[in-house]
Amino acid sequence: MKRMSGVVAYAALLVTGIAAPAAAQNDRMTPIAAPAQPDAITLDTGPLPDAPNKEAWHRQYGSIFARNVTVATLTPFLPAPGTATGAAVIVAPGGGFRTLSMENEGCDVARALAKRGVAAFVLKYRLNQTPADMPGFEKSMAEIFSGSATRPRVDPAAMTARLGPQIADARAAFTLVRRRAAEWKVDPDRVGMIGFSAGAMLTMATTLAGQDARPAFIADIYGPLGAVDVPADAPPLFVALAADDPFFAGDGIGLIDRWRAAKRPVEFHLYEQGGHGFGMYPKPTTSTGWFDAYVRWLGMHGLLAPKK
Repeated sequence: MKRMSGVVAYAALLVTGIAAPAAAQNDRMTPIAAPAQPDAITLDTGPLPDAPNKEAWHRQYGSIFARNVTVATLTPFLPAPGTATGAAVIVAPGGGFRTLSMENEGCDVARALAKRGVAAFVLKYRLNQTPADMPGFEKSMAEIFSGSATRPRVDPAAMTARLGPQIADARAAFTLVRRRAAEWKVDPDRVGMIGFSAGAMLTMATTLAGQDARPAFIADIYGPLGAVDVPADAPPLFVALAADDPFFAGDGIGLIDRWRAAKRPVEFHLYEQGGHGFGMYPKPTTSTGWFDAYVRWLGMHGLLAPKK
């Protein structure tokens, strides 16, 4: 891959999982106390081995992020009584596997889905360790994404092997949702997954790993679009990416081509502008419409109404 001008600034956005929605919003990382998470359910994947630092939270760009996550959780956002369609989505926020955009790419997405009758579950998956103090965290990010660094090409096989703990967390999330499907009014055959940036990598890795997760439908929101070996029973795929994304817009659309060659359903939205990490932020670009397009796509696949 080619080196990019301004890689330091863009890399800072990748590791936080966002792009600044407006100049007026604060771009400084400010440590905060961990928010109350009364509905979070601890998954059975256990604590991350050899992880000395405790989970920490911070605010940036008007949103909230978690880092040093060592124990995975799943937080349900359920539709109002009488509105459930039976469909469910596991939501995987992004953040470079060093932090998680818990609002913009997590809870905000889940709430919006629940309003449309789709049960949503935010996955707080385990992360690579970063320095415990905020200055140390910021410094480590600057070193990793220095101006002289070259972006590594995303190798799907290596990605799947490298994300063992995170894939285990995703599999545990699917198991939990299906085990409690009756309680949550979910059809166990209609549980999908949506991921953002690193969360999109996790979504694809979970799909390719197969085994007991087997998402019924998936969405890749500004994740890498490198070619993969598509399973014969690959689920319907929704993809959204901005043409000015500094990380993944220049790497081709092998993923789309392979899905089509395998004759599996795929929908691809390439927005002229939006950068990386637009998520649920309202922006003056058409990328803001990705969620409405995604909901229409769910409806096209019959997921916005109870199964007949």
